[in-house]
Amino acid sequence: MDTVVPVFSLPSLQSGLHQEEFRRCLAEKGVFFLSDSGLTEVDHKSSRDIAIDFFEHGTEEQKQAVTAADPTIRRGFTGLESESTAKVTDNGSYTDYSMCYSMGTSGNLFPTAEFEDIWTGYFDRMYEVSQEVARQVLKTTGSRPDGGVESFVDCEPVLRFRHFPEVPEHRSAEEEPLRMAPHYDLSTVTLIQQTPCANGFVSLQVEIDGVFVDLPARPDLVLVFCGAVATLATGGQVKAPRHHVAAPGRDMMSGSGRTSSVFFLRPDPDFAFSVPLARECGFDISLDGATATFQDWIAGNYVNLRTKTTA
Repeated sequence: MDTVVPVFSLPSLQSGLHQEEFRRCLAEKGVFFLSDSGLTEVDHKSSRDIAIDFFEHGTEEQKQAVTAADPTIRRGFTGLESESTAKVTDNGSYTDYSMCYSMGTSGNLFPTAEFEDIWTGYFDRMYEVSQEVARQVLKTTGSRPDGGVESFVDCEPVLRFRHFPEVPEHRSAEEEPLRMAPHYDLSTVTLIQQTPCANGFVSLQVEIDGVFVDLPARPDLVLVFCGAVATLATGGQVKAPRHHVAAPGRDMMSGSGRTSSVFFLRPDPDFAFSVPLARECGFDISLDGATATFQDWIAGNYVNLRTKTTA
């Protein structure tokens, strides 16, 4: 069993190199590290620092002012344990032990003008790289979505920054093994820039051949997950792997905090797909009919279940 997560250079893929290896990775693992993407640790650090400053020093009134009134919309601030991926995916009732800030192409809620400037620049750079990764996935699998590739990648992405604080004893692995439940992404591709736990614990893990494998933070690389939309847009040629965020044991609670900037390249709401194919690929979908839209799917399956309204 090969559980090694490979590294691919974006310029090499653009040049048509390593196509067979890339195709095999997409089909069997659906996860890889990306080098030479143009995204830097400097980009990640500036957006991370201003978000953490807001999380730690923003008043309750300031946080409430940038909390979306509609819990199904991923915009603005969500407080610690305010979401539950376990509930969304029917994997339990425990909360995500994280707090989050989210933005998209419109309807954003920014705490300050400086925050908006830094985050908009970071969003644009992540968007550009994610579009190019999606182009390479489609090229390698010989797939062409309805309307063409460029129309498909010009879409409705979401950037979510998650801060996972050090866990308290009641959220240690002995009490609750996960900080975030197993799930696959409802995206075409997902780009992740993460920071490591100071104590060396590796929290992010992906399932490969039935085994959850560590995905350590690598500041020189971007982590890429293929999402369920890539599976559907390529007729089942791409795997959308399950992944989760593990909790440290009691002996590693100190220094277990980490952050993760997660960019979801999601299709436009009217992206249509085969419901039978989605079921055949193992996706949890309760929609009727032969076809459905992405909006139908996320409205019925992937809502932002809030457990609190403040941090």
